[in-house]
This record gives sequence, C-alpha cells and structure tokens, in this order.
Amino acid sequence: MLPHDTASAFLLAFPALFSIVNPIAGAFIFREATAQANDRDRHRLAGRVAFYSLLVLLTALWTGSYVLAFFGISLAALRIAGGIVLSLFAWNLLSAPEQREARKQEQAAPVTSTDDVAFFPLTLPFTTGPGTISVAIALSSGHPNNEASWVPFFIGVTVAAVCVAITIWIAYRFADKLSLLLGTNGSRTVTRLSAFLLFCIGVQILITGASDALGPLLTGH
Repeated sequence: MLPHDTASAFLLAFPALFSIVNPIAGAFIFREATAQANDRDRHRLAGRVAFYSLLVLLTALWTGSYVLAFFGISLAALRIAGGIVLSLFAWNLLSAPEQREARKQEQAAPVTSTDDVAFFPLTLPFTTGPGTISVAIALSSGHPNNEASWVPFFIGVTVAAVCVAITIWIAYRFADKLSLLLGTNGSRTVTRLSAFLLFCIGVQILITGASDALGPLLTGH
C-alpha cells in the first residue's frame, strides 16, 4: 500500500497530467496521422511515442524545481503564470476543441515512415507539448520542503507519469477501436470534459500563486 504522501502526490499529479495530455482525444488524431502506416508500424510507433512522452514528463518532473532556481523564478510567479496559461488553454479547448484538433492534425502530418517522427512531431509538440511541460514543472516545484516527505512525493509523481505514459500507449495502440467505440461526438465530449477539469486546475494554481505572492503583503511580513 502506498504511503499517504505518495498517494497524495499521485492524486495531485495524475489528473493534471492526464488532462493536459488528453490521450483519448489525441488517439483520434494519431489514427489520422498514421493512416498510411500499416498496423505493425502503427503499434510500434504508439509504444515509442509513449516511451518518449515518459522521458519528457520525468525530465520536467525531476529537474523542474532546479530549472526555476537557476533562473531565479519564484514558485508564486510560476503558479500565477502557469495558472493563467492553463486557464486560457483550457478555455480555448473548452470553447472550440475542434479547432485545436485541426491544429494538431496540421502539426502531425500523415506518416509514411516511423523512423524519424516518433519524437518530433508525434511526441513533441503533439502529445507532450509546452503545456504539459509547464504543468510538470509546476508539480515538481510544489514538492514539500520536509526531507522525509521528499522521496514519497517524487515516487508519487513518477508513478503518475508512468500511468499517463501507459494510457498514451493504450489509447494510441487501440486508436481504431476507440474511434469505433466513441465516434466523433464521443471524442468531442471527452475532450470538453477534460478541458473543464483542466480549467478548474488552472484556476486553482492561479489562486494558490496569488495567495503565495500577496499573503506576506497582506499580513505585513
């Protein structure tokens, strides 16, 4: 059984990462992007994209706080900026997910060979783009100061990243079946639900950042 700190970190990180990656909606675009590839190549490509996505997530999660320290960026500033970006991103997705899907389809042009497209553009920026990296860095920067809770926290967010990578692999691997199961309307419904959850997360991050920045001023400390 996972320790409480690890479980809490997982429950914080997994919904945030899953919502921004949105592998269910991405599976439909992946299917279109790899329409000219055979089933064997498509399945192999799905595994490579999931693996590269995991590397991107883990790099951002494990080194994000150090990147902030190097550039002298406070956690409050990151939370405020990240909350604004995530809220706007989610609002645009919630308002017009079809337009965002069309932009992703343009980025992920039809694949005829799987040799050099797994990382770019199918992993970056298609699956784990700047928004995903920002969320991962924000999560990394929120690690507890207590050294005893540090390891359980990073175990939790690492497990969350692994689970997201697994969902990417499953969704992309079975993109054809998902398309038949959900259809166009079902895909758009899932996208909108994920966007609303992401919007709430963005607002919460913004509120937390504003509280961190304004708290000392309001209390006079």
